Amino acid sequence: MPTSVHLITGSTGAGKTSYAIELATRIGGVRFSIDDWMTTLFWMDSPEPIEFEWTMARIARCEAQIRQQVAALAAVGIPSILDLGFTRADHRAAFAAFAASINADVKLHWLDIAPDERWSRVQRRNAEKGTTFAMNVDRAMFDFMEDQWQAPNSEEMKTYNGERVC
Repeated sequence: MPTSVHLITGSTGAGKTSYAIELATRIGGVRFSIDDWMTTLFWMDSPEPIEFEWTMARIARCEAQIRQQVAALAAVGIPSILDLGFTRADHRAAFAAFAASINADVKLHWLDIAPDERWSRVQRRNAEKGTTFAMNVDRAMFDFMEDQWQAPNSEEMKTYNGERVC
């Protein structure tokens, strides 16, 4: 029986990391968070202001290494929980195809939270700097990500065994 790769999606402040932590504990999987990788490996060297192309190149490097780790885990039957943002449908599709290529089932978890609630959460996270804090997200960054966000459609939810979490 194949193992599973869980794609966690939702716009900024939806609670993806908290959800991924809980899911990993619940199913005995390994969680990969792009925020953890980026803050550990690259943020200290980031240009000021942060440049989109610079960031995306480093995210691609992290994701390549994450894919290798996920494949190794799948080979021994351990599920992976991917907290990589998955802002765009093409990004989700690429990882779903990757999951299929390693003979793993894919499950999409969509955290569907209203923008006002998410902005409130981001402000609270910025102030508290708790366990899921990776970097300050200002209103301009929040709004930029809102413009990038592509919510999963019904076909995508069906294809990737989607679960909508409100």
